[in-house]
Amino acid sequence: MFQEDGKITHKSIDDVYENTDVTKGKFGQETTNSNATRIQSSELTGSDSVRIRSSRAAVVCLVLLCVLLLTAVIVLCVIFTQERQQLLSKNENLTNEREKLTLKNTNLTNERDQLKWEKNDLQRCLGQVDGWIYHEFSFYYISSEMKSWTESRRYCTERGTDLIIIKNTEEQEFVNTISGGAQVWIGLTDIEVEGSWKWVDGSTLTSE
Repeated sequence: MFQEDGKITHKSIDDVYENTDVTKGKFGQETTNSNATRIQSSELTGSDSVRIRSSRAAVVCLVLLCVLLLTAVIVLCVIFTQERQQLLSKNENLTNEREKLTLKNTNLTNERDQLKWEKNDLQRCLGQVDGWIYHEFSFYYISSEMKSWTESRRYCTERGTDLIIIKNTEEQEFVNTISGGAQVWIGLTDIEVEGSWKWVDGSTLTSE
């Protein structure tokens, strides 16, 4: 029994309990909705954390990759610089060697030309003397006078020459040819030690 605006209203206990249940039902639903919202927010927050951690890991990997690439580039630059310096040094050495060889070749060419000129001049001068024969960069002279070995050598040395030293078979055959098979003195003697034959330049006789 309730009094409302001066009126006495009768409500049963069942009505009161029913209203209470309705209120409780609404409150429980609101509580459930609130919990669901918090759970959903919690789930969304966890997903964002995973994405953030993934992004950070990707950034760290990218930074490490950049560091590795930069290190590799620096190492390659150092190696390239060292190789370049070595190549430059080697090229400089080769250039110096080439210049030395070029200078040496020039000197040898000049010496060759000088020797050729001297040979031609000597050949021209000796060509004016009767009896001289030129062969393989040497001049030969066979005297028609009969002399001993000592007299023949003195005759040669007085004219700035010496008795012939035969160095090979070809030269021996040439001497036999120009002498016409006649006996001639050569620059071989055992005057110092009998039986020990030496050429007039001091070299020993060989079997070649």
